[in-house]
Amino acid sequence: MQELIVRYFPELDERQLLQLERLEESLHAYNEKVNLISRRDVENIETAHLLHSLSIAKFISFAPGSRVMDLGTGGGLPGLPLAIYFPQTQFHLIDRIGKKVEAARSFAAELGLENVTFQHGDSGECHERFDFVVSRAVMPQADLLKAIRRNIRTKRLNSVPNGLITLKGGDLEKELKECRRPSVVVPLTDYFSEAFFETKKLVYTPL
Repeated sequence: MQELIVRYFPELDERQLLQLERLEESLHAYNEKVNLISRRDVENIETAHLLHSLSIAKFISFAPGSRVMDLGTGGGLPGLPLAIYFPQTQFHLIDRIGKKVEAARSFAAELGLENVTFQHGDSGECHERFDFVVSRAVMPQADLLKAIRRNIRTKRLNSVPNGLITLKGGDLEKELKECRRPSVVVPLTDYFSEAFFETKKLVYTPL
């Protein structure tokens, strides 16, 4: 039983909780073959990876029919936990490393997720449009904005304008100044009390 996820997301049903539990097990097992997650976090997957990914669901509730790209997904984070949480939202997971894409694809198949697609490559090779792009510590915000600008569609379905949502850590002042666009920064301690989140932030930049 994932006690923290149950505590912070009591609205999840039994099937979703089971899917998240199986994803945790799969990440742990697969990490022995392919380095999907940091070795120091391998015994802390619920907090450092699943709960961290789901923090985006605290910031925004994607409207049914929304389309979300997860750029630099690695082993499927944050895309797969979000796909479990938002079954009526379509997620497109992209990574440059083929082994990681195949791992994430296998996890989605095991979990029976039908709202997820995959692509081996980068955003420049993706010609689809999305409401949001999400990413976890892949590159500076300004670089991400340049990379995904043409992938954001203009039609608005959600309560906040379409744009980029990233999960980052540390001091972001210099990075966001270089971004030259107004961003919203949310300390994840607003959502969670665990020590892991003391330096973690969510950054939203509308486009």
